[in-house]
Amino acid sequence: MTTSRARSFGSAAAAYAEHRPGYPTEAVDWALEPLAGRPDLQLLDLAAGTGKLTEALAPRGAVTAVEPDPAMLAELRARFPEVDAREGSAQAIPLPDSSVDAVLVGQAWHWFDPERAYAELARVLRPGGVLAALWNGDDARVEWVRGFHEAGRWRSTVVRAPDEVPELPAHPAFCTGPDEYAMFANPVPTTVDGLVATLRTHSWALTSDPTEREAAFARVRAYLAARPETSGAEFVLPLVTDVLRALRR
Repeated sequence: MTTSRARSFGSAAAAYAEHRPGYPTEAVDWALEPLAGRPDLQLLDLAAGTGKLTEALAPRGAVTAVEPDPAMLAELRARFPEVDAREGSAQAIPLPDSSVDAVLVGQAWHWFDPERAYAELARVLRPGGVLAALWNGDDARVEWVRGFHEAGRWRSTVVRAPDEVPELPAHPAFCTGPDEYAMFANPVPTTVDGLVATLRTHSWALTSDPTEREAAFARVRAYLAARPETSGAEFVLPLVTDVLRALRR
């Protein structure tokens, strides 16, 4: 992943906060399941963006949100002034050693340098702590969903092949395995305009040539207008949330 794409979101921070989906309660509960019974959970939302995952974590413990992009961080602070929000990255987490019970990463693990990130994650996590990476993506098992991506002709980082089972890379500080993956439905009511507004916050759109980008959106609009599932005023976009979990040894 290129640095320019990884750092493109700040230019659309307000739109990101408005249009990107949140995370299902069931997905966050599953991510934190190994910590059941631990009192006073200390939770780190790493690469927190505008706080989509922060919002889901706040009722579950004390949350620290860390984000490298100043514009995204400013949006998070404006929306969640009660949260301890700090500038930092996966390679330089501004927290002491063994200070958190869980690190959760929403929509960002694919931007990390895994080896450097793992060293920092191992440093800040307590023994038995949880690392969880979550992604919202369009459900590619649905034919019309695959169709609108094909119509747009872009390369998306948040839609995996229907038969692909994601996994975190192995690291000696963490226990991973086939039981540490789960997928949850996350349907989102939207409209054609709403879907295009969401697509505009994706890195491919933020870094594309404007003419090519608008041509892609025109193709998507034409495709959706011709489909019975999406030709009405409002429809449901079938998202899924993938969750990968690892435990600190």
